[in-house]
Amino acid sequence: MDVTDGAVDIDGAALIVVDVQNGFTNHHSRHVVPVISSLVSRWSAAGRPVVFTRYRNYPDSPFERFFRWSRLQSPPDTDLVSELADQAESAYAVLDKVGYSFFTDEAVTLLGDAGWTDLVFCGIATESCVLKSAADAFELGYAPWILTDASASDAGPAVHEAGLTVARRLIGPRQLINADGLMAQLAPRLEVPVLE
Repeated sequence: MDVTDGAVDIDGAALIVVDVQNGFTNHHSRHVVPVISSLVSRWSAAGRPVVFTRYRNYPDSPFERFFRWSRLQSPPDTDLVSELADQAESAYAVLDKVGYSFFTDEAVTLLGDAGWTDLVFCGIATESCVLKSAADAFELGYAPWILTDASASDAGPAVHEAGLTVARRLIGPRQLINADGLMAQLAPRLEVPVLE
């Protein structure tokens, strides 16, 4: 059960869409793509920043050496899914990475320049890149948030749930929210003022 009383500092928040790429999208994870697309549209319409990440594997990477996993080394696997391509073009940034975490040197510079305090993570995979990014945010002093219904695991729902269980232990149960809870906090900013 997700705690829904967490309050995101909307004025200091960025939405981080982690690795929603062709190579990670399958029958276990595809269901979050329309959720993320809708979320990005509404978040962007409120003038809030969105950052996308793309993972790229490389020859002799730790993933190849220790897992014997050599996927996601080139397009189309490394491309963001087509449903998010246009949104990524107008995003605040699209960052490439070669490890689990969002916190590349480029991301650290971007965060320093932007001054965000809250990082709202969603994407694929809950138990690895989303979790590692949120845990790193926690350790670096940012308020980390994970959107439970806008994150998934390409390894299946049991692995997604395991990632959420670990996340509750690493970053706190109140830091796990759902997309509707986030949008409810953003809603006052979407209201049209009444002219008298």
